Amino acid sequence: MLGKFKLLLAAGAAACIATTASAETLRLSHQWSPSDVRHKVAEMVANHVKDAGVDLEIQIFPSKSLFKPREQYKPLSRGQLDMTIFPLSYAGGQRPQYNLTLMPGLVKNHDHAARLNESPFMEEIESIMAEDDVMVLVHGYLAGGFAGKDKCITKPEDVQGLQTRAAGKAFEQMLAEAGASIASMASSEIYNAMQTGVLQAANTSSSSFVSYRIYEQVKCYTPAGDVALWFMYQPLLMNKSKFESLNEEQQKALMEGAKMAQDFYLEEAKSEDAASVKVFKDNGVEIANMTQDEFNAWREIAKNSSYKNFAENVDGGQELLDKALAVE
Repeated sequence: MLGKFKLLLAAGAAACIATTASAETLRLSHQWSPSDVRHKVAEMVANHVKDAGVDLEIQIFPSKSLFKPREQYKPLSRGQLDMTIFPLSYAGGQRPQYNLTLMPGLVKNHDHAARLNESPFMEEIESIMAEDDVMVLVHGYLAGGFAGKDKCITKPEDVQGLQTRAAGKAFEQMLAEAGASIASMASSEIYNAMQTGVLQAANTSSSSFVSYRIYEQVKCYTPAGDVALWFMYQPLLMNKSKFESLNEEQQKALMEGAKMAQDFYLEEAKSEDAASVKVFKDNGVEIANMTQDEFNAWREIAKNSSYKNFAENVDGGQELLDKALAVE
């Protein structure tokens, strides 16, 4: 009897090993640390798929351990990578239409971003992705604001004559139109540039303002609040052919996980903005909230610079811009 029991145990173990071995593994790459909200979004999808028991696993490669940050779109489109969380404007060199996903004043706040995700504008962006064999699993935008070394920055006149760092080319065009002098640098260099007097103002994401301790170098912080100029689309993408090669149960598990992750992403993005305000306040930095009128003034500057440049230099640019601006 004991021998028969041992045989049953061995058979069960062999079956478990066979099941594990037969599970398909998807590779997901991104540039952030495991503590970042974007990694948590990836984990949420991966955990749901694993718990669904559909012989599918997602292996996450964080901290740019598989591909460099800006070099993930091509391997994804070629099937050399299965999934990535990726700032879509990074691929603006291949698809200039994607530059519209990092455009000043195009997104007003997080709820507006959620409406954009369900709009004809995003349908057009997704149809361009489909041409590259890429699809969206999880939509997501993260926001940012301004910080001034010596004064608050809420309206265009506030940057006149200031050496300013902007997050993205379209923001540089808008700030230059407003009278700022532009200093191009990575967000990781803002602290030293302010400390040495090279920089008087900066524009970047809420999370970067905190992680790079910019609160130690500035007098005033303009966070993303009821309105914000800086929003960057950073979705979880998947190779379309790979998704279509999965069976119905696997596809269903992925989409269920993606739905939960998208809801989480939106709430966490709002939380990051609020958390940044607390950090700056706790460090004695003045908080200046941008008003709707000030936002409108910035958008007028953007229309004459960033928007104009996009419409004139991108095939179908004006039509795509109009679709985005039509979303209330």
